[in-house]
Amino acid sequence: MTTDAGTAVRDGGRTRPTGWTAALPLLVFVALAFGIPVVALLFGAFTVRDPATKVSAFTTANMTESLRGNYLATLLGSVKLSAVVAVLGAVLGTFLAQAVVTSRFRALRESVLTASGVLANFGGVPLAFVWVGTLGNSGVITNVFGLGDAGWSLYNFWGLALVYMYFSVPLMVLVVVPALDGLKPQWREAAGNSGATAWQYWRHVGIPVLVPSLLGGVVLLFGGAFAAYATAKAMVGSTVPLVTLQIADALTGDVLIGHENIALALSLDMIVVAGLVMAVYLPLQKRSSRWLR
Repeated sequence: MTTDAGTAVRDGGRTRPTGWTAALPLLVFVALAFGIPVVALLFGAFTVRDPATKVSAFTTANMTESLRGNYLATLLGSVKLSAVVAVLGAVLGTFLAQAVVTSRFRALRESVLTASGVLANFGGVPLAFVWVGTLGNSGVITNVFGLGDAGWSLYNFWGLALVYMYFSVPLMVLVVVPALDGLKPQWREAAGNSGATAWQYWRHVGIPVLVPSLLGGVVLLFGGAFAAYATAKAMVGSTVPLVTLQIADALTGDVLIGHENIALALSLDMIVVAGLVMAVYLPLQKRSSRWLR
């Protein structure tokens, strides 16, 4: 029985849709949930409203302003923080995942993977409060070990990076464990039989196969840290310049008044960065899946 997209198939006297018609509800939902906000964002980012006449006019002034001065500094601050978190989280997460994969204790593997699944989704204000109570100025660990006298502060760039690592490392574990499981034992045995050392095996076999998954994990961690907002808002406020905090200040009018359209332009900048991230991530993930199949 041959069907074309958009036609129906008779199944036991009932008619069921095939092809793109089956995905029509999802397409409608995506169009409404994502399309309307994107259109509103684009319209606001490229228009300026005259406060006297209430007339909007198209312009690129908002986009130009979003890439200057303090706005550019917040965008670069978010990129820098996300890059640091992505690289450190990927390194630590990969070593932890390798320890779990090579462990002989199945209970350890299941415990780490279960904890990673929970901690990878633990963020926002609760995460900030946990760290403030632990390593804040009056935190338990800070008082016990006298970290305040040694100059420790949680409320700066590296303190925020440490907090972001709390959910980035477990996320990297979840991403890279399937790739490590895909390394066939026969490859290591063949390398050993050929006289290769462990370093030579990883250099010429293991790491080249894992590179797409590792880079894909880095990209994923970058995107997660780049879009994070609530944790930074509750913990550091405006101490660390981040584009998400700048957008919130402009939209709510708490600090900036009349900059709503520039906030939308900053949001468009973030979408462009996220699009570039996904453009790198998807081909890497596709190639990794083909190699480890």
